[in-house]
Amino acid sequence: MQLVKANSNHLNIIEQLARKIWPVAYAEILSAKQLEYMLSIFYSEEALLSQLEKGHVFYLVQNNSGDYLGFVSYELNCEPHKTKIHKIYVSPETQGLGLGKLLFEKVKEEALKNNQKAIFLNVNKYNKAQYFYTKLDFKIVKEEVIDIGRGYVMDDYVMEVKLL
Repeated sequence: MQLVKANSNHLNIIEQLARKIWPVAYAEILSAKQLEYMLSIFYSEEALLSQLEKGHVFYLVQNNSGDYLGFVSYELNCEPHKTKIHKIYVSPETQGLGLGKLLFEKVKEEALKNNQKAIFLNVNKYNKAQYFYTKLDFKIVKEEVIDIGRGYVMDDYVMEVKLL
């Protein structure tokens, strides 16, 4: 496995991965309409390019055959001395193989290099991924309901892991 730092040439790959992963990850949580709406506002190539331009850093995980299996995006100093993981997803068939941890460790490495004190992220309150984050020592620090338009909200926990 290798990590590839994404650039604008990889945005289509990230969008394709999201469209493959999200329907499985959120099948029991989001309606099909909300799922499609969220994919369109967060994962269109235009949206992803805007995120890159705002300083989000993307890494893809690639196997030895050249297949992309997941991705992470993060932002250093999203809050003072804190890195935010905006996205971290791996293909359903690869869950449990350590790819999510590999992606997290890359973010942690970069955060430490940049003297960050913590890493935080949002996770849907009903997403089983919160158990994965707990294994990485993330703790729930608050709850957040975010209006994303069209009558939809993200009902999340904010989880954080201290670094220093």
